[in-house]
Amino acid sequence: MAAQVRRMRQAAGLTLAELAARSGISKPMLSKIENANTSCSLTTLARLADALDVPVTSLFRGADDQREAVFTPAGAGARIVARGTRVGHDYTLLGGLRGPHKRMEAHLVTLTERSETFPLFQHPGTELIYMLEGEMVYDHGEASYTMRPGDALQLDGEGIHGPRDLATLPIRFLSVVAYSAGAGDQT
Repeated sequence: MAAQVRRMRQAAGLTLAELAARSGISKPMLSKIENANTSCSLTTLARLADALDVPVTSLFRGADDQREAVFTPAGAGARIVARGTRVGHDYTLLGGLRGPHKRMEAHLVTLTERSETFPLFQHPGTELIYMLEGEMVYDHGEASYTMRPGDALQLDGEGIHGPRDLATLPIRFLSVVAYSAGAGDQT
């Protein structure tokens, strides 16, 4: 319900202070409600619904919908054969969510061999690369990034990208690709 109240307030173009004034509920209390830090009485729910000009039941829409989750125990991710597999690149699928609002894939990528040829990638969506081990130079379009453990690179997947130099092996990084609605269903 907390997220629904926030969404409805924002959709109505109201600030927290404006909704507080309309509903007669204090701003700190509204903040607690929107952050799921308190439970609401029926009276409070009715005041919120009136202030938002919606039925009380709409505050609970989606609250009881079943939500998807993917759990992958350590070492149990599916090995993916992709460009680069033949030159010592290992891709392990950690999980992927699909649905009307969630489209995401996460891979643990391990690079263990030096290669003269590195695969280049181009795909829909936004990718986050988070370095866990080793050092590499990673290209995206015309830019190059030296990446070490703890470094993160977020990029537009439609730009040509991939590792250019494997400086310190082995290299391990987390790759998370988030697709826009409809795009993730194409992969």
